Amino acid sequence: MTNFFSSQRQRLFQLKAMRDSAAPQNTSSQPANESQPFVQCPGCGTALTRRQLAETMWVCPSCGHHFPMDAYYRLKTILDDHSFRELDRDLTARDPLHFPGYGKKLLSKQQSTGLVEGVVTAKGRIGGHGVIVGVMDSRFFMGSMGVALGEKVARAAEKAQKYKLPLILFTASGGARMQEGILSLMQMAKTSAAIERFSQAGGLLIVCLTHPTTGGVTASFASLGDITLAEPGALIGFAGPRVIQQTIGQSLPQGFQQAEFLQEHGFVDQVVPRAQMRPTLIRLLDLHRGRRKR
Repeated sequence: MTNFFSSQRQRLFQLKAMRDSAAPQNTSSQPANESQPFVQCPGCGTALTRRQLAETMWVCPSCGHHFPMDAYYRLKTILDDHSFRELDRDLTARDPLHFPGYGKKLLSKQQSTGLVEGVVTAKGRIGGHGVIVGVMDSRFFMGSMGVALGEKVARAAEKAQKYKLPLILFTASGGARMQEGILSLMQMAKTSAAIERFSQAGGLLIVCLTHPTTGGVTASFASLGDITLAEPGALIGFAGPRVIQQTIGQSLPQGFQQAEFLQEHGFVDQVVPRAQMRPTLIRLLDLHRGRRKR
């Protein structure tokens, strides 16, 4: 992609992609050492090579389990070639409250992921349609929402409004970032207000919920889409199922926070497998452009 590897952070991503075809985040079911030849699928237990998973966009070919995907690799799978232009790439996470140890953890995450914050925003094209896209990356503090992340999402909405472009947001988050305290929670109002202004100006927001999308992100911009898509099996909710069950003292329906359950109950418009995400977005953007022409 033009100018894709112009900065040191982007060069780190290039080297990472060449080494392991953009492996997703490490989880308990996935070895931390990326040199290990196999990854065990948490869905069916199948041992898979990284090459196999790279060929299927990190979807298990046996059971369809969707592994987490890093932000730059996801952008590469949905944007037209040579259209990527990163926005606000110098807007980095800070330590506003001087929380003990947070500064060192930030530096460590930035070095290990090549990211400066848990979201990457960009201007590009999908099927020839100009778009503003934001992709959250759960490798960075589990995609938790801090001041910089909220600011990048709000600016993405403002740029989409300015350029009269659709806004597409891929969410993946564990909630608000506790190390930034009340400043983190304030991002819920800021991002929601920015999206409301964008909506009032006639903008189209497509939200794509990926695993997991929880907490303050779910309670703010992740729930404000004109069209809401989700990846198969994604956990979507505010509090976790154990917290809810302990609070209400009742058993919960099987899989009630998974994407498929939410689609059945009207919260999600469509569950879209990863291989079909780009074609689905193109169809939606085609329809939107046709409506605007009329």
